[in-house]
Amino acid sequence: QVQLVESGGGSVQSGGSLRLSCAHFGYAGSSYCMGWFRQAPGKEREGVAAFDTGGFIVYADSVKGRFTISQDNAKNTLYLQLNSLKPEDTAMYYCAADFACGYDPLRPAEYHYWGQGTQVTVSS
Repeated sequence: QVQLVESGGGSVQSGGSLRLSCAHFGYAGSSYCMGWFRQAPGKEREGVAAFDTGGFIVYADSVKGRFTISQDNAKNTLYLQLNSLKPEDTAMYYCAADFACGYDPLRPAEYHYWGQGTQVTVSS
């Protein structure tokens, strides 16, 4: 059973930084697709960044140049570095995984496995 556990959320002021972590367990394959998503109150869940083991990386336009997705294979951990945070980045952030990236890796429906989320709050 694949398990994903996020951590690293918190409250910061506008312009600040955070690093989110997603520890993943229980996956036996050597290739996979993982992504970060976020959901603000009253809004749909949206893709932030995605990564696969072939080196493919994609970012949502709203976070390009500010957020960076990375993976530490030795620790089975996916990261999302959030810089230059804005109040509109406030949301619950989730990591997700599947066996391969689909047609649109930033679409939540492409993923079967999800973590419980970690809250990011940015104040102005």
